[in-house]
Formats: sequence, structure tokens, C-alpha cells
Amino acid sequence: MKTSKLTRRRFLQLGGLGTAGILVAAADPGLAQTHQVVVEKVEVWLERLPKELDGLTIVHLSDFHYASERDSTVIRAAVRAANALNPDIVVLTGDYVTVSINRSSFSSAQSAAPCSQILSDLHAPMGVFAALGNHDQCNPQFIVRSFESHGITVLKNYALHVERGGARLWLAGVDDVLEGKPRLEEALQAIARGEPTVLLAHEPDFADAVKGYPVDLQLSGHSHGGQIRLPMAGATYLPPLARKYPNGLRRLGPLTLYTNRGLGTVVLPVRIDCPPEVTLLTLRSGLTTLPS
Repeated sequence: MKTSKLTRRRFLQLGGLGTAGILVAAADPGLAQTHQVVVEKVEVWLERLPKELDGLTIVHLSDFHYASERDSTVIRAAVRAANALNPDIVVLTGDYVTVSINRSSFSSAQSAAPCSQILSDLHAPMGVFAALGNHDQCNPQFIVRSFESHGITVLKNYALHVERGGARLWLAGVDDVLEGKPRLEEALQAIARGEPTVLLAHEPDFADAVKGYPVDLQLSGHSHGGQIRLPMAGATYLPPLARKYPNGLRRLGPLTLYTNRGLGTVVLPVRIDCPPEVTLLTLRSGLTTLPS
């Protein structure tokens, strides 16, 4: 298995880019948005969605990167924002902890306990569901236990359904693509033919493989939206499997993809021109045109 830890070369590279971002933010303080949670409201049209599920809402959160109590501020703010939206479902798409060059896997995994405790305050009548990210591979068993002990269902190569008005929506999740053991066919095998499916997959560029399967909507994170975005230059760094589809909504053939910017940070505790995101997705029955 590949290591999740940052290499020294990448650490220095990101540090240099972060320094550039901080200098830009100092020149224009309005660009520094590390804790200013933004709610993005998005309508998602799905051709196979039954009329009974039209209007169903999903709050999507991602990339929490809890490493210390300092990180709880933005996560608590996101939980408050999510609950205020009164969603039917909440989904979490990974990276609850942070693995770095100066933290052991054991220490990193322990952060799942306070992170899951904060996230246990999320409210959704149809449930709260999670998938794992690449940083969570430091000790996935411990992290799964931490979340499930707080009533959050972890979908690891597995699917289940929710119902409204006699119609079903399937929620599936795969293990992390970069560092875990993702088994997409296993995750989808229980899904009834023709029924709409939402897939939780940490890395957005995995959509290129998913679009050949009967999945209607993929929800991902991983990119942080770039975390540090410079005027005119855009994202200073995007990780592997988040370079094609780093942000927002798009259509890939029959598959719709949404990539969330995430909440936390890595390497430097700063976001520049890339605020933490809480996404409210409203599902609509039908078809519309989106950029590919």
C-alpha cells in the first residue's frame, strides 16, 4: 500500500506555495477565508430519480483534517450550518484526520475520536453516511469504529437504501481509491436494477471509471478546491486524482459529479480565496445540460 504521508519534497513545495499565498492575503485580507464557511446550494437533475424523491436534500461535507482542537472551530461551524439547512440526508466524503511528516499513524488516527464526536451532532432524518479518504488509511478500522459508535454509517464497498413515498434511493461508498482497497462492483452489487444511486468516493477523478457503471451521482472531495488560490493563477496545488474535476458540478455522460472544496487544511492552516464549503444538494427528477 502506498503511504499517505507527505514526502519532504511535497511538504517544501506546498510550504513555498503557502508562503506565496500568505503574502497575497496580506496584501488583500479579504482573500483569507480559512474559517469562513460558505454554503453552496446546488440543484442536481437526475434522469432516473423517481418523482417521489424530487426535492430530496443532501448536505455534503468533506476533508475535515482534524489534528488538534484548533481544527474544531470550522468543523463545528459547518455542523451548525448543515443542521440549519434541515437536510434529509448528510454525507461525509473522507479525510477526517491528517497524516503528516511529523505525526505517527497512531497519533493521526486518534483524532478520529474528537472529530466523530463533533460530527455526531449532525441531524438528518434519513441518516448520516460516510466514506473514507486517503488520510484515513492510517488506521481505517479504528476510524470506522469511532464513527459508527456515534451513529454515523460508514459505507466501505457497501450500499444501502433510503425510502420516501415508496421510492428508493441507494447510497453506496467505496474505500479510498489512492490508498485503500476500493471495490466498486462489490459496492453496487446489491442495488436493484434501474434504481437511482449516489456514490461516495473521496477522489473526484475516480468518476472516469465510475461513469461506465449504473451510478447517477458521485460525491467527492479530496481537492480542497486547491486550498490556496492565487489571483489569475488559480489553484497552487491539486493532489493526484483531483486534477481533472477539482471543484463543483459537472456531467460525465450519464454520471453527474460534484466535488466539494472541503473544510480543513493540510501543511499550512490557511485557505486563500477558497473558503470551506458546506454543500446543499437538492435532487430533481429529470435531465438538464451540464458542462463536462
